[in-house]
Order: sequence, then C-alpha cells, then structure tokens
Amino acid sequence: MSLRTYTIPVTSSIYLDERELVFNFIRASGPGGQNVNKIATAVQLRFDAANSTMLSDAVRRRVLRLAGRRATLDGVIVIEANRFRTQERNRVDAVNRLVDLIRRAAITPKKRVPTQPSKSSRSKRLESKRRRSAIKGKRTVQTGDWD
Repeated sequence: MSLRTYTIPVTSSIYLDERELVFNFIRASGPGGQNVNKIATAVQLRFDAANSTMLSDAVRRRVLRLAGRRATLDGVIVIEANRFRTQERNRVDAVNRLVDLIRRAAITPKKRVPTQPSKSSRSKRLESKRRRSAIKGKRTVQTGDWD
C-alpha cells in the first residue's frame, strides 16, 4: 500500500503540500436541524505558514500580514469554515480560502515612485486661489456704508 501525497496548486510556482494542512472538525452553530447537535460539520484549518517549505520569505511575510487576526503569534494561520451543512464542502471552502489568501500574497506590490507637481500645475493652482480670494474679498461689508 502506498501513501500518495497531494499538492494543491496555488500559482504556477507555489504548491501546497496537503501534509502541511491540519483539519479539526467541530460542531457548527446555525442551521442543520437535528444533525446540528450530533455531527461536527464545521472545519478549522491550520496552516503553519512560518515553517512552510513551499513559501518564499517575501510571500510568507505578506501572507501573515494579510491574514491579520487569523494568524497566531507563532505564524499559524487558522481558518474556520462553517458556511455549509456538510463537512466535505466546509473542508473545500477552507482550503479555497487559504489558497486565495496565498494567491493575494504572491502578488508583489508595485513600488511607489514619488512624483512632484509640474511648474505649470503649481502656477495654475495658485492663480485659481488668487481668483477665488478676490471674489470672496468683494463680499465684505465696508463699515462706512451704513451711515
């Protein structure tokens, strides 16, 4: 008997090893009828991003930042899925959400290039301020006009 390991494609260069994913099944709240008190359909997916061999350092930092409060201090990402009534659909949902998170982290953000306004745009801005100031200045009431 051979044990096959499955890889989950994230991007063209990033794959997740299914052995790095830990699933816990817990009872879900919400709809489910009589099954809700008997069957653990909610899924808690744990992925140790800090020690994953499949992620580069840059992707690891971005995925932990994007995970926010779903990441523990040890770098483990915890995703809970209880949207569906079956364990299998919740399991697939949790994996899809993890893959989506890693895909978003794999996109390298563009470096911002600071720019300065052109000389003509600065002069246009100052000229429009002068015009507006002149219009508002004409609205003042002179104190000698009331006599």
